[in-house]
Amino acid sequence: MDHREIQQESGFVRDLKSANKEEYIDYSIEESGKSYRIPYKMVREMTITNIDKTELKDIPHTARVQYRLLLLDAVLKAKIEFIRGKATLTYNPVGEANSKEKMSRDDVIRFFAEQGVHIDPKNIVERDVDYIEEIYKPQFDPAQIREHAPYGYTREEWKRMKPDYIKKTIEGEQKKQEKFHAWQDSYISRYPEMAKEYGISADKPKKKGLLARLTGRDRSEKGYWFHGV
Repeated sequence: MDHREIQQESGFVRDLKSANKEEYIDYSIEESGKSYRIPYKMVREMTITNIDKTELKDIPHTARVQYRLLLLDAVLKAKIEFIRGKATLTYNPVGEANSKEKMSRDDVIRFFAEQGVHIDPKNIVERDVDYIEEIYKPQFDPAQIREHAPYGYTREEWKRMKPDYIKKTIEGEQKKQEKFHAWQDSYISRYPEMAKEYGISADKPKKKGLLARLTGRDRSEKGYWFHGV
């Protein structure tokens, strides 16, 4: 059973299917020499503030309203914050030349009214959103992977501390390796018969790689040697 259809059977939503069919324009984007068709060129972001919390009732009811809002074909993204009394949604507005479902500012207000939430138009702020630059590219071609500062530090503090931290980490790892190899050489010199049993020369002990040190095996040798023996 398609729950989306159940939601669209009530209220004004079924009227959106037959509303304002503009001429369809084929939008596309080129990547690596290939052309890909995209559904939108421009969409709209709406921010609603000062929503009455008594009408949102509680967090579970707010989540249900958000879910019903997301079921609308014209809505791309939606978020309703009960604590802040705020709603943010991105939708396909009436007037855009594409074949997708559309809705208007009044449709959004009417949807909330059907959910028992009355929106004051004065608390609505809208802006146009470039679908390619602000939605498509950040998701499929992000400029960089977001890096979070360690707990207890701000981004500015971590930016100043990071070079020294990386340097100390590398130096610390090198010292650990040197200490281990020194212990390895000392162990072989104390037990040459054991080293010989595993095919290791006591005069020139072979330095093991990370895999060999972790597993105790070396692909270049028939036998294996593990420092815990």
